[in-house]
Amino acid sequence: MSHDLADAGPGAPLVRADGLQIGYRLPVCAPVDLAVRPGEVLAVVGANGTGKSTLLRTILGHLEPLGGRAELLGRPVDPRSLDVRAAVAQDLGDDMFFPALTVREHLLLTCYGHRVTDAEEVVEDLLEEFGLTDRADAVPGALSSGQRRRLLLAAALARPRSLLVLDEPEQRLDVGMRHHLTGRLREEREAGGAVLLASHDPEVVAGAATAVLLIDETTTRTLGPQDGAAAVAAL
Repeated sequence: MSHDLADAGPGAPLVRADGLQIGYRLPVCAPVDLAVRPGEVLAVVGANGTGKSTLLRTILGHLEPLGGRAELLGRPVDPRSLDVRAAVAQDLGDDMFFPALTVREHLLLTCYGHRVTDAEEVVEDLLEEFGLTDRADAVPGALSSGQRRRLLLAAALARPRSLLVLDEPEQRLDVGMRHHLTGRLREEREAGGAVLLASHDPEVVAGAATAVLLIDETTTRTLGPQDGAAAVAAL
């Protein structure tokens, strides 16, 4: 499902960073340059503590940059923008749920909030896809850690979007679900969506990414998917 962007011309980056400095008072990595266009999946990789999550949160406007520039949808980052909220789906791994709502109710709320047609059918398909059908009437507190992650991913995929931002989406997933996630990300790019993700999983990187950004304290490098997967495996 995609959301039409009034300001995004054909091939225009949905995400762009130029000399972006990220961190808390002091930079945690070298300045970042990146661009993600429709049909592209950019995987951000690096050792723990090099700023992958901080980069995603800064690009989304959850953190202020220390320097440089970031844009979403061709404009300076503004998380309050209705266009951004309508076009950007995200799963940053935060277990943020309404404690009294069931799994099914969470997904229905997401669909209704984004005016998804056939919401009930979409939700039932996602419950089956992510192995949550038997837990559909459970509240989040009764789920395992892996089930809660699958619910977060299902919610991100339940709504229309042009850009999908994921922070280590493979975490807490079993091998089979990681393989399924890789295929889902390929489908996203083949349908013309853009994906920006941080990952520690060589399979996800090699199987889904069109480019890889390796970051550390002193340098940032853009690699191809296979070289990027090898870099992840070596970390």
